[in-house]
Amino acid sequence: MELINERVLTKAKKKHRDAAEQIDNWTDTAKDATWQSLADVQRYFASADGVPIKVKGIGVVVVTVFNIKGNEYRLITTIDYARRTIVIREFLTHAEYSKDQWKGRL
Repeated sequence: MELINERVLTKAKKKHRDAAEQIDNWTDTAKDATWQSLADVQRYFASADGVPIKVKGIGVVVVTVFNIKGNEYRLITTIDYARRTIVIREFLTHAEYSKDQWKGRL
């Protein structure tokens, strides 16, 4: 898969050094992946979730949310399986994710 917006991960590794190894592992796995559905993603990352979000002017967008470092961090992505691309949207702490403010930034 092609990763788009990897700078989000670069910033996350600097800010959250405790998660750097897990971010690198996720990145390596995602780049080598040939996922065609959320079910394929979940074979590698069992806790990955597809979350439908209403986006003004677009409709419903399904984001794929990955748990990083157990339950401490959330990686929010959109995956286009046909184009084999993953857009990295945000990397948040669990507390930041739970506030749901990220939904308005999609």
